[in-house]
Amino acid sequence: MLILILFIVVGSILVYISKFNFLPVSVNLGVYVISDIPLFYVIAGSLLTGFVLFYLVFLVKSISTYFALRGKDNKIKKNKDEVLELTKRVHQLELENERLKHSPSIGPEDKNAL
Repeated sequence: MLILILFIVVGSILVYISKFNFLPVSVNLGVYVISDIPLFYVIAGSLLTGFVLFYLVFLVKSISTYFALRGKDNKIKKNKDEVLELTKRVHQLELENERLKHSPSIGPEDKNAL
């Protein structure tokens, strides 16, 4: 619905502009010369060209952002896997520590030993 309203507003503005800009002009495109084109068509063509260029730049930026985020997601996944492995290792060491605390000493304890 919002897009429809936007199209109506933009269309109304273009109609208003076209009402006052029907003077014939010549457009020079390098070696090509297009003559007797209403000024409104030049204005609308410039606006359309600007929108297309903006969209292409936006598309390139979106693609580069996608690849950057994809790389970050892979890095986060790798780090999460590393954290999981380290957590498992810490748990194993805690179990081993408890087992060593509660098992009797095998040899005689020497208080003077290093």
